[in-house]
Amino acid sequence: MATFKNFEQIDVWQKSRELTKQVYSLTAKGDFAKDYGLKDQIRRASVSVMSNIAEGFERSGTGEFMQFLSIAKGSAGEVRSQLYVALDQRYLPKEAFEMASSNVAEIGG
Repeated sequence: MATFKNFEQIDVWQKSRELTKQVYSLTAKGDFAKDYGLKDQIRRASVSVMSNIAEGFERSGTGEFMQFLSIAKGSAGEVRSQLYVALDQRYLPKEAFEMASSNVAEIGG
């Protein structure tokens, strides 16, 4: 198992950061930008993924880290579900949905 000095070195945190950037970009355009509820919810969920990984890493024990990773995984699932809502509402083209959904799946959601 790899040893990390800080959470920024963790691959899944780096991927969740990229996902968050992608979510912010996708939600800043068109009708998605006007759906304040969904836009806010998916943004908060994506930020929650990376934040929980970081917070868990900074805690004192492996058990706590695992608990926060579980919360991050749940938030990733929330992002994936909300992407379906965005697709169904035609806020996203299918290609953008597939790319974002694939990125969420890499994280574990």
